[in-house]
Amino acid sequence: MSTNKDAFRDYLCLEKKYSPHTITAYCTDIDSFDSFNKHHFDQENIDQVHYGQIRNWIVSLVDDSVSNVSINRKIASLKAFYKFLLKTRQIQVSPLLKHKALKTPKVIQIPFSEKEVLAVLDQIQNTIGFEEVRNKLIIDLFYTTGMRRAELINLKIENINLSSGTIKVLGKRNKERILPVLSIITDQFSLYLNERTLLSDIVDNDYFFLTIKGLKLNESFVYRLINSYFSTVSEKVKKSPHILRHTFATHLLNNGADLNSVKELLGHSSLASTQVYTHSSLSELKNVHKDAHPRGKK
Repeated sequence: MSTNKDAFRDYLCLEKKYSPHTITAYCTDIDSFDSFNKHHFDQENIDQVHYGQIRNWIVSLVDDSVSNVSINRKIASLKAFYKFLLKTRQIQVSPLLKHKALKTPKVIQIPFSEKEVLAVLDQIQNTIGFEEVRNKLIIDLFYTTGMRRAELINLKIENINLSSGTIKVLGKRNKERILPVLSIITDQFSLYLNERTLLSDIVDNDYFFLTIKGLKLNESFVYRLINSYFSTVSEKVKKSPHILRHTFATHLLNNGADLNSVKELLGHSSLASTQVYTHSSLSELKNVHKDAHPRGKK
């Protein structure tokens, strides 16, 4: 099992180009099923299992109050593993061939309104000092480019090209894409870089965004930053960098951008991924349709 697991890890890293975080999650799920299988079925190798064993694992997870969303994620990890074994001709049929995902409630992520975003930006309009200038630029970049949190954290100075008004980001599966920078925030880059040079110590020099101690930002730091600022203007349950990315896409669609252009800006591989952002714009379209159509007018 360990040999196949090591080969699977290499496959995820080198061929699928998944992030270290994703690879760890996949392997943790596989380890979990492996342990369950050894304990309940006294079987050392999960390469050759039948669906009944996996079904028993699912039942045990349900009994442990694991959510359907988490169970589906764990099964997705197993599916990927057995797909790899099929690809390398180590099994003939996946034991998950006829498995159907557990039903999960559809979660609609509500974006910030334009009023809420502007309220935050107004609060930090005339900022001074390293941290305030950095925070304003982070919020503006999320809202005007739609980049992911990991993309912002890993942004390097060499990726910024103010003369062409573009930023190069490294997205999922190491896919690069170029994002346009609105002229309205160009001056903020220069202001931030000037404040950055005044730091007493810069440890992670290559990275564009740093902490006051000169260290690269981490995901928790960026989440807390966004949550803190938007908690002052919004009562929405979720106030995260992803919601700000969601807001970017929704506001573009509401103002006439076509779905394919938004897809390219977000770095999605298919339109299906981008369509989850259309529920708010659909609501907007309904209002326009109602107000503009003769049958909608009273």
